[in-house]
Amino acid sequence: MNRIDRIFQDLRAPANEGGGKALMPYLTAGDPSVEATGRMLTAIQDAGASVCELGIPFSDPVADGPVIQASMTYALDHQVTVGQVFEMVSRVRPSLSIGLVAMVSFSIVHRIGLTKFVDDAKSAGFDGFIFPDLPLEASGPAREASAKAGLILSMLIAPTTPDDRAEQIARASTGFVYVVSTSGITGERAELPPELPKRIQRLRGVTDLPITVGFGISSAQHVREVVSVADAAIVGSGMMRRVAQARAKSEDQAVKIVGEFTRELASGLSPTAGASAGG
Repeated sequence: MNRIDRIFQDLRAPANEGGGKALMPYLTAGDPSVEATGRMLTAIQDAGASVCELGIPFSDPVADGPVIQASMTYALDHQVTVGQVFEMVSRVRPSLSIGLVAMVSFSIVHRIGLTKFVDDAKSAGFDGFIFPDLPLEASGPAREASAKAGLILSMLIAPTTPDDRAEQIARASTGFVYVVSTSGITGERAELPPELPKRIQRLRGVTDLPITVGFGISSAQHVREVVSVADAAIVGSGMMRRVAQARAKSEDQAVKIVGEFTRELASGLSPTAGASAGG
């Protein structure tokens, strides 16, 4: 069984006392360094994360707001490569139990070659992919290659996606369904859209996969609101903003901040815990 499937299966088990919900932080690989990213993976695992969405730097990221764009630019300016990211993951994977999903532009995959990219990612220790710029109509080969390798491939469902198309995307996804909470680019927001529960309920009718929600989540209270209706909360811009602020001091400080913020966010997985301050 794929690690992502097993993680969510275990969370859903009746004996689970942790509320059955997951926190999925996003990290840009290579910010502030590839080595620091490896240490951050351990830090977020220790702080309560179940899965990490690991962004592979790209010069023109799709749908990412200014914080993550700046993070990817920082990594590219420091000559971070796909090979370095894979090597780092292979080095730290034996000490990690969390799931690792590569968030990567399909332009990179196409340049390397689909089969080679998938095989190299699997060998490194990734459990699956999100290709944010790969439309459903063109996703067949990637879904087939991922499935053949035993890896998951989750595709994005935007608020503007028509219901019938959203259902098709949900059925085509594996591992989990990625619901984009708000229209536009990634970034921290004061509140989540009121129509989100209805969208999730509709998808529950067409798939048994866990439903994760990303974009705009930046506090433990946001996490609490999301996991009251979904299976997992994804936090990206709030995480990388803190990395950018901390790296000016030191990489050690950036790793420390990532662990502390993850622990704060994870408090929102418990419906009985008090709300934490937002970011």
